[in-house]
Amino acid sequence: MPNDADSEKHQRIIDAAVRVFARKGYYSSRVADIAKESGVAVGTIYLYFKTKEEILVTLFHEKMAGFVASLGGVLSQEPDPPAKLRRLVRRHFEVLESDPELAEVIQVELRQGNKFFRGASAREVGSYFDLIGSVLSEGVESGDFRKDLPIKVATKVLFGAMDQMTTSWVLGQRTYKLRDTADAVADVFLAGIARA
Repeated sequence: MPNDADSEKHQRIIDAAVRVFARKGYYSSRVADIAKESGVAVGTIYLYFKTKEEILVTLFHEKMAGFVASLGGVLSQEPDPPAKLRRLVRRHFEVLESDPELAEVIQVELRQGNKFFRGASAREVGSYFDLIGSVLSEGVESGDFRKDLPIKVATKVLFGAMDQMTTSWVLGQRTYKLRDTADAVADVFLAGIARA
């Protein structure tokens, strides 16, 4: 079990990697850049991570796992599936808007490798899809959403909409508030899945 100093150093490396990858791009970044940004020696980074790719994968695993866990708690406070879905969209946008460097890494840098969604990130993305799917299933069971709703398709449609809005925001150099689009995204989606 890692001690507090190890955990703190690990987190410093991850946080530095987010800043470096956002600023320089994943492929242009070097482990030495991350070392300098984090204030640790290059050799120390290799005690925690074997490669630069492992840093990127670990960064995504940790950030996404934390997000999904916290989102589950937030959604449990909402009274019904439509409210949960609105909160989910808003929270997705708020988290990424509050950390533009992380948004840059997730929306742009992680997508550079074509195996990303099939490989290292599959578990975390799958757990997020499971959470979205559970809200949709709850809505079908409660009668808030249509009975014939294809849960897997609807899950991917919602994720795709949020993902595209975030990518547009990042690539558009964040000239507007991402969270201001949450209600419109939720409205459009809910209109499509509402009980007839």
